[in-house]
Amino acid sequence: MKRFKAIVAYDGTRYHGWQLQANATTIQGELEKALYTILRVFTRVHGAGRTDSGVHAVGQTAHFDAVWKTKPQALLRALNAVLPRDIAVSRLEIADSRFHCQLSAKAKTYEYAIYNDEVRAPLSRLYAIHVNRPLDVSAMNEAACVLVGTHDFASYGSPPERGGSTVRRVHSADFVYENGLLRFRITGSGFLRYMVRCIVGTLLRVGLGKISPDGFRRILEARDRDASGPTAPPEGLCLMSVAYENALSVHPEGAELPRIR
Repeated sequence: MKRFKAIVAYDGTRYHGWQLQANATTIQGELEKALYTILRVFTRVHGAGRTDSGVHAVGQTAHFDAVWKTKPQALLRALNAVLPRDIAVSRLEIADSRFHCQLSAKAKTYEYAIYNDEVRAPLSRLYAIHVNRPLDVSAMNEAACVLVGTHDFASYGSPPERGGSTVRRVHSADFVYENGLLRFRITGSGFLRYMVRCIVGTLLRVGLGKISPDGFRRILEARDRDASGPTAPPEGLCLMSVAYENALSVHPEGAELPRIR
């Protein structure tokens, strides 16, 4: 039995998020279905982040344990042959048996895309939201700087479980223009549910002149979800990458692996 680490990309448009749900199509479910087709045995797949319905990823990390006697590249090719066309495993490698894609993660980076123009762009509608009024990006970046550091983000999301901590550390947060889109990039040690989308929804109010950068800071300090702006739509959000300590996340090819029980 070996532990495999996978980097997964997907268009989340037609999926009800990452996590398995009854009577709904999910990314986790499609990966487990593909593995069953190949291995003929049920294999649980774990994900680093539970992306919501309609959210995309280019660098989601997953892990699973499986008996596979040939090289990981052969399993990668087999997976991509049977997965739906809107899901792909871009990288597959053997990991240390102690590696856990969620618990071992050190940081995650998300990106939110905004098409800011008077006329909408039909070809970007599934991967960016359209804002037809001018945005004050300088004010939005000034407000985004408030997020950097360790804060209680209760105003911008809810913990994964009832009674859980809403304190998180953000390493960086800013807006950049790239390929005709305004992109909000944020990296942190972890995120609350809806946190990035709620932050973007409130920053858009800053960009539209409805909230000042100082007002954005006061919302953060209020630790009150009702004080923040609306949750931005899911289609603009993409999980870009998950960072790990290299010594734990990848095991040298061919090295003796501890038995996974």
